[in-house]
Amino acid sequence: MRPAGAPFNAGETRSAGPPRALYVHFPFCAHRCHYCDFSVTRAAAPPVDRWVSAIERELAWWFERGGWDRGAVLDTIFVGGGTPSLLGSTGMEELGDRIAAWFRVDPVRTEWTAEANPASFDARLGARWRAAGVNRLSLGVQSLDDAVLTWLGRLHDRCRATEAVSEARTAGFERVSLDLMFGLPPDVARDLAAEADALVALDVSHMSLYGLSVEPRTPLAEWIRMGRVRAPDEDRYAAEYRLLSRRLRAAGYEHYEVSNFARPGERCRHNWSYWNQSSYLALGPSAHGFLPPIRSWNVFRWDRYERALLAGHGPLEGWERVGSAEEELERIWLDLRTDRGLAPELMEEFAGNGARPEDWIEAGWLEERERRWVATIEGWLRLDTIVAALAGAERR
Repeated sequence: MRPAGAPFNAGETRSAGPPRALYVHFPFCAHRCHYCDFSVTRAAAPPVDRWVSAIERELAWWFERGGWDRGAVLDTIFVGGGTPSLLGSTGMEELGDRIAAWFRVDPVRTEWTAEANPASFDARLGARWRAAGVNRLSLGVQSLDDAVLTWLGRLHDRCRATEAVSEARTAGFERVSLDLMFGLPPDVARDLAAEADALVALDVSHMSLYGLSVEPRTPLAEWIRMGRVRAPDEDRYAAEYRLLSRRLRAAGYEHYEVSNFARPGERCRHNWSYWNQSSYLALGPSAHGFLPPIRSWNVFRWDRYERALLAGHGPLEGWERVGSAEEELERIWLDLRTDRGLAPELMEEFAGNGARPEDWIEAGWLEERERRWVATIEGWLRLDTIVAALAGAERR
């Protein structure tokens, strides 16, 4: 691991030009949820102009560092947060203009996703975003139970969530994804089956599931330490994961990655940049990028990130070179977390090194599809165990 003061050279990457996938982090929220450990700054009126200017400076820094030519067509853009819907309409338009100064955004070819909170999204904002080029919306619904939403500290209720989906369609979004959280502490009563049926009834193109994780230095971690809340239960996590997968697959969604479901033809292309170990550029506080074999991460806090760019130091907090053995292990893990599964040559190699996939097939963790090892629901619940065993076999 290297600090930002020991920068890598552009020649160390395998990329001849700029990445075709771009992630942009908007670090502002009106309210910070008690389970969140993301780079978030509370702001009722975010400094949008300053943030857009900082993103423009970072783009200039990367293009100068990489010696890249302008004008490459972006395959995907993903604006995450934070709460990007606090950008408003002009903020997203400004961001698009700054990106277009370096890349070409094709209205047909470029998948442009933006996250939004139902509490700060409406049809008018959606229409302006569509006009700016955003063509895929990700709504942070998290639950369709008002009591659960209150416990999570969300700013919307069930009615507002369902209205936001309708307003997204009114604004012209054909591709809408919903986020749902599961695996909450046992103190939180919930009829998840009913919520799943209500989500299916909304008939969106994509859904993402997020099991609650207890991160250090969050209020939730402190509540658990003090005994105010019991820690999430692994059995409940597994049972709810199975239930959601079963209900969504029965409704016609493809469970194509550990946490993601899509209608046929509606998989998120941007996320495949991560799962394919492709090159992607990441802008904004705490953003993590990958220019193979270099993985880098930006300064975490917004104020320090902005100051670093204004001082001409660049955005990086640090970076590391991914070695061939680590890259291969990541390839195994990423292949198994999708319905792509492991390639035939890897299957043969591991079989020769002592791995026994037939035991996992018999246990129902893996299944063989067209000579590839593909994880089942039970396998995804045990993915770390499988990958650790394969990594051990690889080293023998």
